[in-house]
Amino acid sequence: MFAPELYGELRPRAFAIAYRMLGSVSEAEDVVQEAFLRMHQTLQRDEPIASPRAYIATLATRLAIDQLRSARVRRESYVGEWLPEPLVTGPTPADHAETADSLSLAFLVLLESLSPRQRAAFLLREVFDYPYREIAEILGTDVDSARHLVARARSHLGKRRPRYHASRRQREELAQSFFAAAQNGDLRALEALLAQDVALHGDGGGKVPALGRPVGGRDRVAQTVVRGFSVYAHHGVRIHLTEVNGQPGALAYDAQDKLVGVMELGIAEGRIQTIHSINNPDKLHHLDQVSDLGIRVRTGRRSGGDS
Repeated sequence: MFAPELYGELRPRAFAIAYRMLGSVSEAEDVVQEAFLRMHQTLQRDEPIASPRAYIATLATRLAIDQLRSARVRRESYVGEWLPEPLVTGPTPADHAETADSLSLAFLVLLESLSPRQRAAFLLREVFDYPYREIAEILGTDVDSARHLVARARSHLGKRRPRYHASRRQREELAQSFFAAAQNGDLRALEALLAQDVALHGDGGGKVPALGRPVGGRDRVAQTVVRGFSVYAHHGVRIHLTEVNGQPGALAYDAQDKLVGVMELGIAEGRIQTIHSINNPDKLHHLDQVSDLGIRVRTGRRSGGDS
């Protein structure tokens, strides 16, 4: 048996690795639980663990690699665009800005283009700053192969990795202006906040109304956002600004204070570059009680809250 304080110390890193590997809160939680179960079993057999921190990181990474391989098969048949499960995060200190960027939904989606082992090596090196020797041990390979995995990942990602460098005040002001303009239906004000090549992504999982494919361009995105918020207003949905995956965002609640959806804004160079909207109920249960509003809108049903 290991002390609760050891669990408290090791769990955050294990979850951080697993979540960035999988883009799923529920699957990451399963990986962490299994990793600690295996560690507990090892200790019960009186087998020595020289470094619990390295041991749990190794278990979490290897289990996440296995989980990701099976998850990708399921994602191939996913209805509409697949987006990661969102996290509501707290204010991020400036010295943790790089780690916050690695939580962004845009970054997690980009990582989907890597192989599981490339993804693991890249995250361990670029996000968690593990030396190549430790990466090699975690992945069960040699140092040269670990370096090669990271180099291939860097080459594949190229310059596409999002870097949302903006002050916290600037991000908050842009987010407040965005959601105010969206709720007011002010197209001109909304367009002024968007980058020319802004992209809007939506995930409904085939269960609630959502975009079938990403929408690009300032005009089209602004119009799509206004239409969506008009539907929200019709059903009495309120918006609560917060931080989502290390970026400015909002939670949408229905008239019964149940969660309808989550939105995250990617901000750089004084403009909103990406918008991710997640309304699939299956991806919201870990955050709060989930509304059936989207399902009712999709099927044309009404309830007392909408009558």
